[in-house]
Amino acid sequence: MFGRTDSRGRLLALLAVLVLLSGGMTARLAYWQMERQPQLTALAAQDARYSQQSIPAKRGTIYDRTGTIVLAETVNRYRVVANLHDLSPQERQRDADALVDYLNLDPSSEAAFRKAMTSTDYYVPLAANVDAETAKEITDAQANGALAAITLEPTPVRVYPQAGGAPHTSLAAQMLGFVNYSGIGQYGLEQQYNDVLSGKPELLQVDPNIPGPTGEHIIDAGTPGKDIRTTIDAGLQLQVEQEVFATWLSDKAKTVSAVVMDPKTGALLAEASYPSYDANFYSSVAAQNPALFRDPVISEVYEPGSVFKMLTASAALQTRTTSLTTQINDTGVLKLPGNQEVADADRRAKGWMTFADIVAWSRNVGVSKAAFRLGSTTSAASAALYQTWQEYGIGHTTGIDLPGEVGGIVTDPAKSPWAQIDLANHSFGQGVAVPPIQIMRAYAIMLNGGLAVTPHVTILEKASPSTVSAAAAAATATPAASKQIITAGLSTTLTALMQHVVTTVPSYFQATYIPGYFVGGKTGTAQIWDPSLNGGQGGWMENIYNYSFYGWVGHNSPDLEVGVVIYQGVPTRVGQGILAMPVQSTELFRRVATDAAVTEKIPPNKNGPPAPAGKKAKSLG
Repeated sequence: MFGRTDSRGRLLALLAVLVLLSGGMTARLAYWQMERQPQLTALAAQDARYSQQSIPAKRGTIYDRTGTIVLAETVNRYRVVANLHDLSPQERQRDADALVDYLNLDPSSEAAFRKAMTSTDYYVPLAANVDAETAKEITDAQANGALAAITLEPTPVRVYPQAGGAPHTSLAAQMLGFVNYSGIGQYGLEQQYNDVLSGKPELLQVDPNIPGPTGEHIIDAGTPGKDIRTTIDAGLQLQVEQEVFATWLSDKAKTVSAVVMDPKTGALLAEASYPSYDANFYSSVAAQNPALFRDPVISEVYEPGSVFKMLTASAALQTRTTSLTTQINDTGVLKLPGNQEVADADRRAKGWMTFADIVAWSRNVGVSKAAFRLGSTTSAASAALYQTWQEYGIGHTTGIDLPGEVGGIVTDPAKSPWAQIDLANHSFGQGVAVPPIQIMRAYAIMLNGGLAVTPHVTILEKASPSTVSAAAAAATATPAASKQIITAGLSTTLTALMQHVVTTVPSYFQATYIPGYFVGGKTGTAQIWDPSLNGGQGGWMENIYNYSFYGWVGHNSPDLEVGVVIYQGVPTRVGQGILAMPVQSTELFRRVATDAAVTEKIPPNKNGPPAPAGKKAKSLG
């Protein structure tokens, strides 16, 4: 049995220590409560007397590429408030008459205004969003002794001063986005660079008992918002928006989009879609059709169709399984296992053709056969085509400095094996869905010597690095050395193949010919899969197609890249291999490319391609 280890003396000593500590704490508490109570009460009252006020910094301005044309800016509008408590009925009537005239109120607004003027409150809001010119007229009247009970409260408002190319739109609305009532950027550049544009607010400590600046103390001076210069050419943007709107009207399409990009740098010079909206009235759009805020060029995917044949051509040439001169038998219809088939649009055999002509005439059967040659098995051929897609960035976001970019719907054959029909369909752009900006990037690689580019819409040389977010800096940074995706030689071959497309097929030549300039490109006409058809089993939409054209224009080589998409167009003339609309994608390309070449001052080439038969060459200056 163990003995006890405690002792009476030790317990008494511990108790004494606890008593001393308790007594000291009690004495200290009494000191703060009794001796320092008046000082603490005074300090608390002083702190309670102060309030803090946050004053938003002026938001930065967004310019076009010249740095002179304003695309978005913040201006002061004014709220009219009144202290009507001490005014007589006669004085209220007098001031109401004057303000109705200054504010140019319509009858219904005037009735509500006059009713508000009968109030006897100290603070009565009378009108909002009053412009600077009207506010000056009211201020001048007050300087002459009138409207003494009226106060003008400045309110910063974000405005988009450039009219768009279609009715009830502002210029580049879907690219710019808007600023909400809380001062936060939504969609487009306003959202992407909200931290850069908004700056840091000024923080004040205010003593309400001391009027004026004397009672204000600056806690944090804040920083003003930074301006942003975009790569957009405002003049070209307006022209492209007009072309897009005219095509939408003619074709009765769901949406029409067009992009002009420098293939060497990835800078977007114009980017437009219709339907669009007026960012000055975003709240009305939000209530009626908020889907208009989404930019189809980066946020909507579609099955591109035959524009993907250029990617299949790249894979074939890179693997050397097919050359441009390889003869391929176009049978019009190609039977595949499982009672499936691939067919050309006209279902007619054209016989033996070179692969270059197969691409030019957009023959599905011939391109499918070239895809099958990419490997000794369907699995190997699928892997080779998918690898080419990966190299060009298909299925991956481009990194464009705009929010809402989507990656697309692209199946990896290593995870979900492609059947022969899948490989065939994918070779001509069916069964895959991507946004137009991805195709623009892929075509830029084909046109610029094989170098990777990042599409972008801003130039941030004036912004402090400390204020630019990491994402924004990464999106606009120019890499020291661009990654080589394909060889320069293959790039030259693919560029020439695009030129072969538009000069070989007479209808393409007629539609895309621009006097004094070389052009090239590839068309795409794709069926549209609707999963809601056939009782939820899905099916192809009847007689509705996506039409597109991606290509280039230049003095003698690609100076500019142009891509156009007509979503859910309804052909007005249907026949074997014919799905004609009032404005074809090739014609829209020509219009936009012509606008771009002239606006960007690309010099015409006197040795340019001869005019097609029946078309007289016309100088563009």
